[in-house]
Amino acid sequence: MRRRHFIAAAATSVLAAPALIRAASSAELVRMRELYNADGSFSDFAMANDGKAVQLEGFMAPPLKAESAFFVLTKIPMSVCPFCDSAADWPRDIVSIYARDIISVTPFNVPIAVGGTLRLGDYTDQELGFVSRVRVTEAEHWRV
Repeated sequence: MRRRHFIAAAATSVLAAPALIRAASSAELVRMRELYNADGSFSDFAMANDGKAVQLEGFMAPPLKAESAFFVLTKIPMSVCPFCDSAADWPRDIVSIYARDIISVTPFNVPIAVGGTLRLGDYTDQELGFVSRVRVTEAEHWRV
């Protein structure tokens, strides 16, 4: 009988993990469109939340390399990564994500949520050469 209790408890904890992550995040859900003004500049909301905890929803674009802690969150599913070569070309409907740990890849058409710290400003990743204007760092992600 003890084995059944252990198996039931283990299964419950695995199934509850995404809910615990969401509950731990006290950040309000942010839409990507709330980060920019019509002219492409950062919104007052984005500026006020730079360096603060945020949560976004979207889709994981295919990672640029295997076993990475980096991926791109997109507003709509994309089967290829929207790699940009300059901050001037940065689309307003993607956010670069820097996870705490190596990510587990989620299929590009499965919706996910990301929680972490919002960072604004031009940044070039030294390892990948990826240029971004908006990032979420120390991030965790889960399926929604």
